[in-house]
Amino acid sequence: MDAFYASVEQLDHPAYRGKPVVVGADPKGGAGRGVVAACSYEARPFGIRSAMPISRAYRLCPKAVFVRPRFARYSEMSDRIFAILRAYTNLMEPLSIDEAFLDVTASQRLFGPAAEIGRTLKARIRSELGLVASIGLAPNKFLAKVGSDFGKPDGFVVVAPGREGEFLDPLPISRLWGVGPKTEARLHQMGFRTIGQIARTSVEALEDALGHAGRDLLDLANGRDDRPVEPEQEAKSIGAEHTFAEDTADRELLRTTVLELADRVGRRLRHDKVLAGGVTLKFRDHRFRTITRAASLDHPTDVGDDLFRAASALLAKVDWKGSQVRLLGVTATRLQSAARPPAGQLSLFPPGPDPRRDLARTVDAIQARFGREAITRASLLDPSPRRTGRGKKSEGRWK
Repeated sequence: MDAFYASVEQLDHPAYRGKPVVVGADPKGGAGRGVVAACSYEARPFGIRSAMPISRAYRLCPKAVFVRPRFARYSEMSDRIFAILRAYTNLMEPLSIDEAFLDVTASQRLFGPAAEIGRTLKARIRSELGLVASIGLAPNKFLAKVGSDFGKPDGFVVVAPGREGEFLDPLPISRLWGVGPKTEARLHQMGFRTIGQIARTSVEALEDALGHAGRDLLDLANGRDDRPVEPEQEAKSIGAEHTFAEDTADRELLRTTVLELADRVGRRLRHDKVLAGGVTLKFRDHRFRTITRAASLDHPTDVGDDLFRAASALLAKVDWKGSQVRLLGVTATRLQSAARPPAGQLSLFPPGPDPRRDLARTVDAIQARFGREAITRASLLDPSPRRTGRGKKSEGRWK
């Protein structure tokens, strides 16, 4: 996807379209902390890039639109994008929330030539979701990845079999996987500037300079990559984290943050049709001291309230007196299929329907139809830093 987070913001806020948009913490007059999570293509001529300190991005373009990330919304759009991709092949290897490899070799018997499939994917993502994707089509993963990056934004690059050299030769060596700043500097010292120059070099010369990595580099420079597309593996855990824009000791903010994380994890458990048998809490303070605490659940669950209670109890056991909290995370562990009863002795009196699960599924259905912001807990309505409290009663209230 092209500038995914920023593109979603421009989609949801028409006033942002055509303007430099920076997704990250509020710069607070240029003095804020945090980094750029994403930026629109309109922001890039100013020198703004992902992972740049937000304060520097503000100095480069103070008139840009700075917005806080809405990861739940990005995750929602990602799910819809991946649903479109899965309609054309089950051989899909996700790389991140907005990028994946697809093997469409067998799909051509149903959907036509590979290029036609690629153009159909681009068209569906644009027409159904209002977003722009770039696609690289090639005989292997490396060439497809380079092609997708090379054509952005709104790119569609085809590297036909037998034309690998024609495509790769003029590109800078930084396009090769594994060539970071240090390796690039070393190769520059050896006189290499383009991929084609490396492709015509002996393996001995590259191995003398880079060790075994030299052989891998030579293969990539010649367009050789035999790694298959590896479909998604069954998750061993499902988690969510939040890094605060400012270190905090506000216990109410910590409580609502754990609640929000637990809801996010519960939603993903229900989506994947799995139950959690355990919970892990991750805690990081302002000195970057990281602590994890884990607990078993009384019964497997996919309900956010259960995860919240367990995670809150774990947080209460963390000794953080005198510290400021920088990050919190909640992870569901010991996953099992929701359709398969847990191993062990069966109860003579199995529990009846759980109204909390019914409520959670109803909320899922509303959010799937109208968006994640259509319904939320009352205690999470106030986005201000303190999120003033409604106490424990608010945990079950929805608006």
